Amino acid sequence: MKRKIIFPAIAACVIMLFAGCTKDNYKKPASLITGRVVYQGQPLSIRSNGVQLEIWQHGYQLYSKLAVYVAQDGSFSAELFDGSYKLIPLKGGGPWADKLDSIDVTVNGTATVDVPVDPYFIIKNESFQKTGSTINATFNLTKVNTTKGLELVRIYLGQTAITDQTNNAANAQKAAKAITDLSQPITLSIPIPASLANSDYLFARIGVKTLGVAELLYTIPLKIPLK
Repeated sequence: MKRKIIFPAIAACVIMLFAGCTKDNYKKPASLITGRVVYQGQPLSIRSNGVQLEIWQHGYQLYSKLAVYVAQDGSFSAELFDGSYKLIPLKGGGPWADKLDSIDVTVNGTATVDVPVDPYFIIKNESFQKTGSTINATFNLTKVNTTKGLELVRIYLGQTAITDQTNNAANAQKAAKAITDLSQPITLSIPIPASLANSDYLFARIGVKTLGVAELLYTIPLKIPLK
């Protein structure tokens, strides 16, 4: 009786060990795709990990997507197997018009690709000045895509370069109705919050929000000395 119990148990262990080794021997993705989300060849600044790209691959029984988050400087990367892929921004996921056409990418070891988009607005010529206990910002706003209107512009202050609508110590905004002429510079002012007042520096950033669009388009975070 003992043999009948022991042998099946040993066999089961061997099968489980073999299955585990087989699973561990599956190859992991060894190739890399990198790129940027750009407008007119220049990367766009967005919220860190707030915007996704979709990478699709044909030729398999299950046709599924890989979601890739874009960094706040507009860059992205993903580990993949060699092969042919289609790359497209997530519909409604960024501060730009939806892109209908996908980008074909062939990955063989490495691949680099820019993803051009059509932003609703872009911010130019931004500058920041510390005056006493206040941070003042001046910038120009340009409307690029005319299908949606302006909702507001906002200044953000933070302790780190990861400063945006969900990561900030203070913010102040100006609604679209207070911006009557886009050909003229726009100004924003914000008191330095108590949480940052004794710091050696802070980071400041401008964001523009389009009506009906969740994500903002930003300037690059700028480090401002406080002492």
